[in-house]
Amino acid sequence: MQNTGFQEAVETVCQEDRRYHPEAYAFLRDSLEATIKRRKKSKKEPGPHVGAAELLDGFRLHALGEFGPMALMVLNYWGVMATADVGQMVFNLVEAGIFGKTDDDTSESFRDVFDFREAFVAPFRPLAGSMNGEPSLSVESLL
Repeated sequence: MQNTGFQEAVETVCQEDRRYHPEAYAFLRDSLEATIKRRKKSKKEPGPHVGAAELLDGFRLHALGEFGPMALMVLNYWGVMATADVGQMVFNLVEAGIFGKTDDDTSESFRDVFDFREAFVAPFRPLAGSMNGEPSLSVESLL
């Protein structure tokens, strides 16, 4: 994927749909690339298509890995408040010719897949009754 073409497409998309920050699109592209790498590492059949559920899971894991407890704040700053927003960005990039899609791909596939607050805050909440404030889940265990 050529970066210059991607940047130009994102600039055009952002002029047409101002809801999302250009960095959100770059992060989405990086999340897709990380999802594909994760698929190869797990030795799953590396088909050419990444569906909505797999992309959203990769997006979640990438955000937790990159931003830790600040993930929700960063995503919200970029205008990404829910999984439906990720889907809208995907389809904006599809319309710009950057991402591809199959006939089965719909924006509805991205709606309400998981709750952002739960996905990006819960891993950092202390365990109930924990005195030392350790996180309830290790982010490394999610990656």
